[in-house]
Amino acid sequence: MDLLRVQDVSKSGQGNLAVSHVSLTVKEGKITGLIGANGAGKTTLFNCISGYYHVTSGRVLYRGQEVQHKTAEKLCHMGIARTFQIAKPFGMLSVLDNVAVGGYNKAKSRKEAYQFAEQSLQMVGLWEKQENLALLLNTGEQRKLELARALATQPQVLLLDEVMAGLTPTESREMVELIGKINQAGITILMIEHIMPVIMGLSHFIYVMERGKMIAEGTPEAVSKDPKVIASYLGEGLEVE
Repeated sequence: MDLLRVQDVSKSGQGNLAVSHVSLTVKEGKITGLIGANGAGKTTLFNCISGYYHVTSGRVLYRGQEVQHKTAEKLCHMGIARTFQIAKPFGMLSVLDNVAVGGYNKAKSRKEAYQFAEQSLQMVGLWEKQENLALLLNTGEQRKLELARALATQPQVLLLDEVMAGLTPTESREMVELIGKINQAGITILMIEHIMPVIMGLSHFIYVMERGKMIAEGTPEAVSKDPKVIASYLGEGLEVE
């Protein structure tokens, strides 16, 4: 089933088309990757899907319903959550309180919000640090905190914007395992990532953007061999692991 569909979406700003007539489909239960060089329009597209930007033209459909003009808050309540390239925790709040902020999206009470937060912290491996101030977390832990806060909203689809950025090799391996675990728990994922072994290894299907346009799509193996993708982004010698 198509959980999320982007149909012929464009987004202009300051006279330029940051996203130009882009379409993609996210299958329910799958991990879909989105790659492209810096400035390709990937994050702008994420912002359009998640309600932070309104599209200039085109449609975004979630479970068959047009949602392109809904707010980020409304979309989150409907089941579309996202993380950001730069983690921005509430530094002077505890780890648990930070995640509970996301829990209030669906919770009917304070108790339930904190139950959602506790479940999310256990999933990402931060349970033992629940009482720590968020500002004391290292980069890898802040990435997990950002992810836990999104999970606490009880999403059906999760948009991940470069969750590997700034992580050590060990932290990256842990994050790969965590993303797989989240997907196995039934959450559909659309993710932007620059680390090719990661995106190729995790994704069931991949889209490639260049200068605001979609230039390729397919399985990881097919995309890695596409001449347009190699020329514009991957370069020669990529090995899919």
